[in-house]
Amino acid sequence: MQGTETVNLEHTINSGQVFLWEKLGDTWLGVDGSELIVVSEPFKIVSDKRHARRFFRLDDDMPAILSEIGRDALVARAARKFPGLRLARQDPFQCYVSFICSSNSSIQNIRSSLRRICARFGAKAEHGGRQFFTFPSPGRLARASAADLLACGLGFRAKYVREAARAADSGRVDFAFLATADYQSSVEALRAVPGIGSKIADCILLFSLEKMESFPIDRWTKRILDKYYPKISKSVPGKSLTEKKYSLLHERIVEHFGPYAGYSQQFLFKLERELNKKTW
Repeated sequence: MQGTETVNLEHTINSGQVFLWEKLGDTWLGVDGSELIVVSEPFKIVSDKRHARRFFRLDDDMPAILSEIGRDALVARAARKFPGLRLARQDPFQCYVSFICSSNSSIQNIRSSLRRICARFGAKAEHGGRQFFTFPSPGRLARASAADLLACGLGFRAKYVREAARAADSGRVDFAFLATADYQSSVEALRAVPGIGSKIADCILLFSLEKMESFPIDRWTKRILDKYYPKISKSVPGKSLTEKKYSLLHERIVEHFGPYAGYSQQFLFKLERELNKKTW
C-alpha cells in the first residue's frame, strides 16, 4: 500500500543521500532548494504538504518495489532491518551541488560546507522562532566569487561548484531534460561537467532525476560488491575503476538487481554503514 505509513524518517534521512536536515525533538526540518520542509515522527507532514509528499516519493509503489528488489536475499534482509527507508526526490540543483561537494569528503564536512553555502547565498526562512537558510538558485551561485566559495570550506571543490553553477544557470545542464532522458545520455551529460565522474553522476540521477537504475559505486558499495557479490565484482577485474570499467560494472549490477537497483543500493549502503558503526 502506498502512503505515509511506509516512511521512516530516521532511516531515510540518515542514509547518506541528504545533508541539509536536522532534528529538533520529534521534528525534522530540511532544506530542499527554495523550500523548508517540516515533518514530525511518526511521519506527519507539518508544512509544505505538496513538496514534502514529492520529496519522500509518496507516489512510489513500495510493495511492488520491495517485492522486486527482495528477490535478492541480502537486500530483502536489509529492507526488513530498515523498514520505511525511502529514496528522496531532491531539488536537482541542490543535489547536483551537494554531491560535487561530497568528493573525497566526510558526511560531516559536506553538511558544514553546504550550510555555509546556504547562509552566504541562500534566502532566510523561519520555523518555530528559529532561522534557517534555503539553498541558492543556480544564478545566485553562478555569480559567487572564488573567494566566497573558498570561504564555505570547499577547498579544491570550489572551482567545480562555481563551474557547475554556471553550467546550470546557462542551460548547458538542463535538469528537465535529464529527468526524461535515458540513463546513459544523462550520465554522459553530467560527466561533461568538471568535477563530476560516474559515481557523482549516479548520485545526482538517483536522488533527484528519476533514474532508479543508478547504483552509485564508491568505496562502500565496492566493498559490498566485493564482500557479498564477488561474481559481479570480479566480472570487471582491476582495483581502479576507470569510467569504462564503471560502466561495465554498472551493467552487471543492473543485470543482477534489476530496474530498481538504486533502491537495492540504498538498503545495502545503509546496512553496511550500520554494521561498521559509522555515524551519520
